[in-house]
Amino acid sequence: MELLDTIPGVALKAAQAIVSEIGTDMSRFKSAAHLAAWAGLAPGNCESAGKRLSSFSRKGNRTLKTILVQAAWATSRTNTYLVAQLRRISARRGAKRAAVAVAHSILVIAYHLISRSEPYSDLGVSHFERQEKPEVKNKRLIRQLEQLGFQVHVTEITVAS
Repeated sequence: MELLDTIPGVALKAAQAIVSEIGTDMSRFKSAAHLAAWAGLAPGNCESAGKRLSSFSRKGNRTLKTILVQAAWATSRTNTYLVAQLRRISARRGAKRAAVAVAHSILVIAYHLISRSEPYSDLGVSHFERQEKPEVKNKRLIRQLEQLGFQVHVTEITVAS
């Protein structure tokens, strides 16, 4: 439980509930994705004839799912990788779907922490910005300025180091 308590948003009672639901023996789950599917937090992927149908998550362990979604909402008050993920997904998909996605991430993190017996190390709020390619970031920022009503002409400046 001490390992799970290092995850942002997961307090002692949430860690106790997670351990009581999944246990400490991770060998009964093939992978973190298998655990997420068992818990009902795996994203649905229903496609037929090239059409995407309903993508509701599956039914699973209701108690575990509830605890993890509450922990996901609690991460919104922190300054971590998980809150960056929550904000990024909620901008595209909505707040509730983002909370379920972060709950999935918390469960995957818990699986790895328990199976490896090591504490959580955060990637940081700027993880997604570091992953973004400079030319993609430039296009995104220019598009944002144009949406705000500015006309943008870009010239590259050479900086002497």
